[in-house]
Amino acid sequence: MFAILAATLALAVPAQDAAGQPLPDYREGANWLCRPGREDACTQDLTATVIAADGSRSIERFEPAADPAFDCFYVYPTVSNDPGGNSDLVPGDEERRVIRVQAARFRAQCRVFAPVYRQGTLTALRMNRPRDREMGYRDVKAAWEDYLVHDNAGRGVVLIGHSQGAYVLTQLLARDIEGTPAADRLISAMLIGANVPVAEGGDTGGAFRSTPLCRSADAYGCVVTYVTFRADAPPPEDSRFGATETAGTRVGCTNPAALAGGEAAGDAYFSAASSFVEGMGEASAWTSDGAPVETPFVKVPGLVSLECVVRGRFDYLAASVNADPADPRADDIPGDVRIGPNLVPQWGLHLIDMNVAMGDLVALAGRQAESWGAARN
Repeated sequence: MFAILAATLALAVPAQDAAGQPLPDYREGANWLCRPGREDACTQDLTATVIAADGSRSIERFEPAADPAFDCFYVYPTVSNDPGGNSDLVPGDEERRVIRVQAARFRAQCRVFAPVYRQGTLTALRMNRPRDREMGYRDVKAAWEDYLVHDNAGRGVVLIGHSQGAYVLTQLLARDIEGTPAADRLISAMLIGANVPVAEGGDTGGAFRSTPLCRSADAYGCVVTYVTFRADAPPPEDSRFGATETAGTRVGCTNPAALAGGEAAGDAYFSAASSFVEGMGEASAWTSDGAPVETPFVKVPGLVSLECVVRGRFDYLAASVNADPADPRADDIPGDVRIGPNLVPQWGLHLIDMNVAMGDLVALAGRQAESWGAARN
């Protein structure tokens, strides 16, 4: 069946989309930020400094999987600083930064494919400029179809996206994967930092006809999704995240550190330097002596706990900082969205949605892939 799908797609992928616009050629390596078997944005340094509660430090080296058994297909969030409403196909430093923060660590489990796409830009978001909201989806669909034809060969796939990337993958899963042979390839869809609606009181409905939320680490063919706020700073009523306007639906929340529910420590990886979004977060002091962190990432085991909570019409992942003023480790984490000095509470911890549970997400991808593979043996 998969061979038939691949042959059909090979004939069906057009040079132009339904709107008559040229599609990127994803046979061109330059149109991928990450592909296996080459040095690219996914092969950056991922070394982390681990800071214990007593302030002691150790170094964690990153080890990619030698022969990964499954694939990850990643779509990045709104980061482009291009001047127009939609970006071009020439990635800048901002795309490479977000790859290191959000996608490259998945190489510990899977082959990572990350297409360049003509997303709605950060410039358009900041300046309220018009953009073609379908263009990014059409590009990612073309990349996905190219991947299925030329690279998949029947392997399981984890879809991974944050913010705009998660919304694009939500469209892809709903329009182009559910109900097709490609659905059999789906290990899970990690749709982070986006409002993914489900029927109130259920795990399906809303965004998807049949793909449920993941409620167990051994589940597969399901969705992992959440939006993050500080536990002591819940979404304000005008928040853009955590609630849906569609009657009978709620925003899905699944805690990758505890999919069955409850609170658990997140396996967080924070960027030791500034945020991946330029001008929206600076480097933090991680110990009271102000000693710098020389590695790209920092881990602070046990400092952050995560729990999906319901508060009024909002469903979100609440991040609690387990501060201890008596120890030398930092008592807070970076990640709040600010415009200049002003906090923007409507966005919560959107910038670090993936950071707060990065280790959990990577480990979960591997465990779900094992379940997916076992079901086929």
